[in-house]
Amino acid sequence: MTEPPAHGSVILREFTEADVGLALEFGEDPYIPLIGSLPAHPSRQEAEAWVRRQQGGRAEGRGLPFVIVAGGTAVGTIALWLRKLSEGVGIVGYSISPEHRRRGFATDALVAITGFARTVPGVERVELYIEPWNRGSLRAAEKAGYRCEGLLPDHHEIGGVPKDMLVYASP
Repeated sequence: MTEPPAHGSVILREFTEADVGLALEFGEDPYIPLIGSLPAHPSRQEAEAWVRRQQGGRAEGRGLPFVIVAGGTAVGTIALWLRKLSEGVGIVGYSISPEHRRRGFATDALVAITGFARTVPGVERVELYIEPWNRGSLRAAEKAGYRCEGLLPDHHEIGGVPKDMLVYASP
């Protein structure tokens, strides 16, 4: 990647050891630890391990995780996961730190990663999966140009419980 993906107020960059602080912030959110591999209330060592897993996802070809940076501050994460690449599908997942929500960072990051996804060989379609109650995420996806294609009952396990998800796709 020659130039980092960017749009509006954000730049997407690769994970570094400096992102342990962001991992610690994420671990205090009641929802973020339920949807990924970061434990709730992580120790510094657990946060460091989570950052290394993000870096490893890229190195192992599982996906392309980024830190969302706005005004020089890490405000969230976004990734293009490649587990469905054989079907031509990239799956985007993102989280914004609670103190940085409702500022348009998720929308800008979605636009940036969607443009970036179009440069990844084999990605023909970009999908998002969002729980129906998550109004902020639904708004961010729609503002970024994604369209809802329907409800998938019991599609993702979140916190050990199967959850319905809305599938969104990029234009």
